[in-house]
Formats: sequence, structure tokens, C-alpha cells
Amino acid sequence: MTIKHLLLTAVIVSTVQLFTGCNAPKEKFIGLQLYSLRDDMKKDVKTTVAKVSEMGYKFVEAAGYSDGKFYGMSPAEFKELCETNGLQFLGSHSGQDVPDSANWEKTMAWWDECIDAHATAGVKWIVQPWMGSTGYESLDGLKRYCEYFNAVGEKCNAKGIQFGYHNHAKEFTTVHDGKPVYDWMLELTDPEKVMFQIDLYWIVEGGKDPLDYFERYPGRFELWHIKDKEELGASGMMDFESMFAARKQSGAEYGIVEVERYNFTPQESCQKSFDFLKNAEYVDFY
Repeated sequence: MTIKHLLLTAVIVSTVQLFTGCNAPKEKFIGLQLYSLRDDMKKDVKTTVAKVSEMGYKFVEAAGYSDGKFYGMSPAEFKELCETNGLQFLGSHSGQDVPDSANWEKTMAWWDECIDAHATAGVKWIVQPWMGSTGYESLDGLKRYCEYFNAVGEKCNAKGIQFGYHNHAKEFTTVHDGKPVYDWMLELTDPEKVMFQIDLYWIVEGGKDPLDYFERYPGRFELWHIKDKEELGASGMMDFESMFAARKQSGAEYGIVEVERYNFTPQESCQKSFDFLKNAEYVDFY
């Protein structure tokens, strides 16, 4: 083959790669917490899930588990709905209040059913996004919660699922010895059984710096809820670039957008939030 033929072949191969997307930028792997579209999910689950995919999100985290079903669908049905729309169903929010000794077995039975449903759906994690007043009133109450979470985490581990906890602002109030509730939780839970889904907005709203937690408890925050007061970037109070610079130190493997308040329709706010992350060069979830 002549040099002329070789050069022509190289040009053809490069052209084919260009038009087949071989040289296209790698798409960011960003999820959406479906609580962001809670009203739409109540009205029309199938249409809303399809819209999430159209926005560009790659996976979802549910907030609609009840009695063995997700948004009224069986685990297999909801998983299929997501996958048909090009989405992975990776995680879910659910939970129960800490039981007393009389209700321990009943609560653990509830968890067995919950975990089995999530295992059937193939999710990677279950996160409890709240804690009752017992956890905030005294250190003893908080210890009860942490022991409970360790027990639930052990059950999840047995089915190949991670268990985690999602914060709001109240976890940054103090409960004993001048130490925030969140710090006690990080120290009293077993890292092998309980991981933390840090909500970046709520920790800032609670008066604390996520970078400080990443430095003091490296590797504990395997999930991020990427949130702002409304859609991402709207408030100007969130220094996402500095947070992403410390992402690896935090331990974060997945980033999930959550929008709770809106300047636009919920769908528009979720789209704008995705576009904000897509266009930010520092966002490195792939």
C-alpha cells in the first residue's frame, strides 16, 4: 500500500470515528432523587420517568417505597420502567423510627421485607433520610439510633446492599459535650455497616463546612446529594467547585441532584440543575 493510500485510509477512519461518536466527550453520570418531581410522580410515573431520561440523567434514586412496591409498581416493574428509558435504578430512600425493645422484632421484619424488595430491584443502596426526636434529645437516644442503624446496615450487607443516612440541617446542632449530632453519628456507627449520603446544601444551611467534614472523616461520604436552595447555582451560596475539588477525599462515588424548592416548574428546575453540572468543568462524576 502506498503512502497516499495510507493517508487516505487514516482520513477515512478519523471521519468515521468523528461521526460515530468515538471521539465524543464522555457523558457525566449524574442521578436524580425523584423526590424532586414528587408531584409529577404522583400524577404519572411512567411519563415522569421518561422525562428524567430526556433531561440527561443517567440513574434515579427513589422516594416512593411502600409495602413492597415502588410508586405502586412491583420492584421488577419499576426497574424495567427505568431501564426501558435508559436509566439505572440505583438507590432508594426509606426507613423506620428507632423501635423500643417491644417493637424491635416487628421493625426488623419490616426491614427484611423492605430489603428483599430492594434486592429484587437490584439497587445498590438504601438511605434513611430522617431521624426522630429521640436522636436529638440526648446522647443515649442518639446511641440507640446508631446501634439501630448498625443493625439495619448488617441486614442490608447480607443482601449485597449498602445502608446509609441522609442529613438535614438539624444534625449540626449539638447534643452532648458541644459536639454536633452528625459528628457523634459518624463516630458511633460502623463504617462497614453505615455510610453517609451528605446533603451539601443542608450542611451549609446548618452552619458547617463540608470540606471540614471531608478532612476529618475522609471516605465516609460515599453518596452526595447535590443541592442548592432552589435549582443548582441559583442561590450563589454554594461553592460547588471547592467541594468537587475534595470529592475523592470525601469518598463520594455517586452524585445525586435533589431539588426541593423551585424558581420554575419542577421539571424545568431539574433540567437547569442537570445543565449546571453538565456545563461545569470541575464536575467529575463519570
